[in-house]
Amino acid sequence: MSTAPIIGDVERAASLLQEGGLVAIPTETVYGLAADATDPVAIARVYQVKGRPTGHPLIVHVADPDDVLSLVDDLPEAAQMLGAAAWPGPLTVIVPRPSSLPAAVAGGLDTVGIRVPAHPLARDLIRAAGVPVAAPSANLFGSVSPTAAEHVLADLGERLDTERDAILDGGPCDVGVESTIVDTVVFPPQILRAGAITAEQVAELVGSVAAPSGPSRASGMLASHYAPDCTVHLADGAAQAERLTDELPGARILDARDGLVDVARNLYADLRRADDDGVEHLIAILPPAAGLGHAIRDRLQKAAVPRP
Repeated sequence: MSTAPIIGDVERAASLLQEGGLVAIPTETVYGLAADATDPVAIARVYQVKGRPTGHPLIVHVADPDDVLSLVDDLPEAAQMLGAAAWPGPLTVIVPRPSSLPAAVAGGLDTVGIRVPAHPLARDLIRAAGVPVAAPSANLFGSVSPTAAEHVLADLGERLDTERDAILDGGPCDVGVESTIVDTVVFPPQILRAGAITAEQVAELVGSVAAPSGPSRASGMLASHYAPDCTVHLADGAAQAERLTDELPGARILDARDGLVDVARNLYADLRRADDDGVEHLIAILPPAAGLGHAIRDRLQKAAVPRP
């Protein structure tokens, strides 16, 4: 069966988006499956290709911080403060959905997630397309996120249209875990998803922040997510991991405690590698719950929950 092409031509990728196609794009966090965020038909294909529930909101990406001000009519003060400090970068803010964006892009909600990615190829593409793009992770819903073009090809290559879709290769992702999501519509702001912009950094910028409460309203809030085919077991230290290996012969240990920047960058590739190698049980030693460790713990904890 034929698969979607991997390309390096930004202008070609931009024309595909303008024509209603889908383009998997590199960002500093993970690869996203991009569509024109103003086109309900293209947005519907994103949900279809990923197998994503239509009530699960997408994140809208723009090329420059000034574009957020042009797009969102009433940008909360907390969003302005966070954006000024963190954009371009791995931060998403939940803001009131502007009338220019269809309800489908936000899963039917009256709020929407917005961010300015730091990857230069993503920003060049959005500028060339001339539209904001909706870009959830370019993988099957609930499975391990892609941090390389080859990951996208393995997951979605046969689901994409060979004529109107493509994968834009921008090399491996630098950050490796999805953006921090902060709901700036509520007070105090709530951190809905941990990421490379840490809770401590968010609190320093906007004052007090709160843990998520209320219904799921952003990517990554479901209990089971980022899951490989192998069974993930969690350990709080080396001793517990060793005990688990005695109970699970052939299990592989993933030590996520040291060098957290590298751990995050390689986390999803390590989960995929375990599946590729036929590992049945992966024992993940959790990092401390501080800084970037929050994001790594969040991904591993959700990967350990059985898929529904």
